[in-house]
Amino acid sequence: MALSKLQRRTRIKRRIRKIVSGTPTKPRLSVYRSNKEIYAQIVDDVNGTTLVSASSRDKGVKASSKSEAAALVGKTIAEKAVKAGLESVAFDRNGYLYHGRVKVLAEAAREAGLKF
Repeated sequence: MALSKLQRRTRIKRRIRKIVSGTPTKPRLSVYRSNKEIYAQIVDDVNGTTLVSASSRDKGVKASSKSEAAALVGKTIAEKAVKAGLESVAFDRNGYLYHGRVKVLAEAAREAGLKF
């Protein structure tokens, strides 16, 4: 029986989350992408807290394309993380392929100073 896209992504997400977990010293950078927007947050899974977050819905993010918005979100999240004293994170692509907007966000975050 064929899996739906959502079932496939959920299965991949569970497989990733078995391995990737955020600690206070190396939190998890989680990415969520909807059809219109893209969201990123840095999470400490041990304490269950979100340390830093950014999204394409924030006031400072004005972009002409979705890829451009993803790059701005990546840059913003990295700047906020460095300001909060975080330099390395574990990247959680949340079941999405490392391609397109997810890849653009990750590369922009790396360029702005995050290590993963």
